[in-house]
Amino acid sequence: MIKQIWINLPVKNVNKSREFFEGIGFKLNTQYGNSENAASLFVGEKNVVLMLFPEATFKGFTSNEISDPKNGTEVLFSIDAESRQEVDELALKVIKAGGIIYNEPGENQGWMYGFGFIDPDMHRWNVLYMDFSKMPK
Repeated sequence: MIKQIWINLPVKNVNKSREFFEGIGFKLNTQYGNSENAASLFVGEKNVVLMLFPEATFKGFTSNEISDPKNGTEVLFSIDAESRQEVDELALKVIKAGGIIYNEPGENQGWMYGFGFIDPDMHRWNVLYMDFSKMPK
């Protein structure tokens, strides 16, 4: 049975990316090495592991070229927020940490509230608060 899922991302500068993610509230995972060659952070209450690797190291793991996120989106990471206020607070943290907001906080489909951001390595993230009481049946 699967115990956990890890997100592995290629980054240009591990220290800069680690600082960004810590700046938006991800927790440093001290169980794994945190250096210029790798960083590990926890995402959310379930402690999903986010691993950051230099592009060359990541490429060695995948035996494949790294997609250029400037020209297309291969994946969209979504984060569940507890409230509209948490969405707005995280958007401010992203800006302060140096991220780019590509979709301003706002309503979506009448029951979701969220925004989208781009991290320093151009990976796209989505933050959503979902009010299931307003979800269409």
